[in-house]
Amino acid sequence: MNNNFNKSFPKINFIGNKEKIAEWICENFPSDAKSIFDAFSGGASISYFAKQKGLRVISNDILNINYQISKSLIENNFEKLNKNDIKKIFSGNPLKGFMYKNYANVYFFPEECMELDLYRKNINKLSSETKKAIAFSLIRRAMIRKMPYSRFNIRWNKIKQLRDEEYSYRIYKRKRAYHNQSFKYHFLKSLDEYNNAIFNNKQKNLAYNNDIFNLLGKIKSDIIYLDPPYTGTMNDYFGFYGIMDEYIKSEKQKPFKNNFTDKKDSLLLFDKLFSNLSDYKYWLLSYNNNSYPSKSDIIKLINKYSKNIKIIEKELSYKITGKDKKNKNIEYLFIVNNK
Repeated sequence: MNNNFNKSFPKINFIGNKEKIAEWICENFPSDAKSIFDAFSGGASISYFAKQKGLRVISNDILNINYQISKSLIENNFEKLNKNDIKKIFSGNPLKGFMYKNYANVYFFPEECMELDLYRKNINKLSSETKKAIAFSLIRRAMIRKMPYSRFNIRWNKIKQLRDEEYSYRIYKRKRAYHNQSFKYHFLKSLDEYNNAIFNNKQKNLAYNNDIFNLLGKIKSDIIYLDPPYTGTMNDYFGFYGIMDEYIKSEKQKPFKNNFTDKKDSLLLFDKLFSNLSDYKYWLLSYNNNSYPSKSDIIKLINKYSKNIKIIEKELSYKITGKDKKNKNIEYLFIVNNK
């Protein structure tokens, strides 16, 4: 890693994020590669570590909020939020907008939704799309911090219960006071961490918000890195984070297609994916032993298009938010040399 780019990746809290093993993955990039297309970028940890290595990074995700993260930290080399930006975001009085009308007493209390509506209106007043993206990324972080289990598929009665600090302490021996801190508190607490994570790796990096199948063949790079949702695991990303896309767009959104969450479609989607990778010198695919299709099925599919496959493995233990039990997985990294 180039020491000039030695920055710390900020806290994202994204289910499926590869932050814990990002360095291991990036260590296995082919040494002659100068660019990477991170096609399912998610929380952007692989894109960020690749940027630190000095590669030109093209990042894409179908969730708009993940695009905002990548626009902030990957595409952006210079811009940061300053005191005037912060003053602009938090000025004015709470108002009854999209969040109040649709999500009061669903995920947040009514007065909290009104605050979010104010901040959404004010973010539009920022001077650049990049500054807006940083602000959305920080609002996302604040929303995640206030949400029990850090995902938006929890019923309101349970949310209220877990935000009751005395109940939480009595049952779980944790008060979780951070759930009841304001959005502004969490935004400001993470501000320096996000601003300080922004750096220039002297490359023209790009961020996209698109369905992967709309971009294959159009994005040129040496490596294409694939980290699709792991079918058969906890992978309903629209269910977890779609509300943030709705917040950004101020309108209801339909779940996206080609999301690899349905077992009956996943084999066909993987085949479609692999059949469109001939222009890339190297393919890297992350997967694990608890997912569908199986490792052997993936190998059979890849073999239809390339015989030069290397597979490396790493044991990984992780804790799903809200559960005490840690799951032990074997993470696979499929490396295909398509030269």
